[in-house]
Amino acid sequence: MIEPNSVPDTPVDTLAAFGIEVPWRVLGFSKRDRHVPEIDEGFRFDPEVTKSVLLGFSYDRRVYIHGPHGSGKTSHIEQVAAHLNWPCLRINLDGHVTRADLIGRDMVTVRNERQVTEFVPGLLVWSVQNPVALVLDEYDAGIPEVMFVIQRLLESQGRLTLLDQNEVILPNPGFRLFATANTAGQGDSSGLYIGTQAINQAQMDRWQCIVKLDYLAEDTEVRILKKRLPDIPIDLIRNMVKFANFCREAYYQADISTLLSLRTLITWGQNYLVLKNVAEAFRFAFFNRLDSDEQTLLKELFQRCFNAELINEKIDS
Repeated sequence: MIEPNSVPDTPVDTLAAFGIEVPWRVLGFSKRDRHVPEIDEGFRFDPEVTKSVLLGFSYDRRVYIHGPHGSGKTSHIEQVAAHLNWPCLRINLDGHVTRADLIGRDMVTVRNERQVTEFVPGLLVWSVQNPVALVLDEYDAGIPEVMFVIQRLLESQGRLTLLDQNEVILPNPGFRLFATANTAGQGDSSGLYIGTQAINQAQMDRWQCIVKLDYLAEDTEVRILKKRLPDIPIDLIRNMVKFANFCREAYYQADISTLLSLRTLITWGQNYLVLKNVAEAFRFAFFNRLDSDEQTLLKELFQRCFNAELINEKIDS
């Protein structure tokens, strides 16, 4: 159980931790607990996104980060929390998350060898009562009844009313709220993110910091892959990233329907370390998702980057 009255008390050197300086004092917790994410030494922070996240932690701003899948939206929040020793909880707002999951429900429990019915708080209630950074992932996929529960926390004082319990919960001073999504709240016109929806604009107005995160620069992606996959030759990694950027350009020009994310690049590299075959590893990681017309274009791009056929061709590394 997290200590409910604990407050951040330790100054953090943002230049050393995140590579940026901010014009305010950033505090973290002196002690770690099991809810604090592990630090990823290979992670690279985007300056603007990191500054917005630090603003959220330092001044209790509600921060909404949107961008393509696999760009590191949730990871930015978790890694900032890791360096601040700030407990962090991630909830994925898929269609199965209900109001009862967040608020809580009456359940039968055993006390003193007798069955009793009592209210068991949900994850949202637990988070509000503790110094926790709550990350609502896939925010634009939440169902309406869940979204309106969350809207109560976006008010100026962020009080959470439990109507069934006749109780009003005041947020813990260390509670912070973040959201990540693939869209900016206007819905998805590309067809890439099925299940997302337009967010009530009255609710979007309540998010105090909204920032977009795109894929990282080519050199940065190369450094990340080399850190994550040190056994892959650097020249091969550069070609993989170059190829990924060609695929992204093709997506933005509507020539293919799926983005090749950093997450997929890492999967491709992990496959390669097992298969020792770049083409086969790529087919398993990404190529087989696409239809035949899109595959034809990818074969051409693959030939340009690796000087080899994508199908039935082993590429020397």
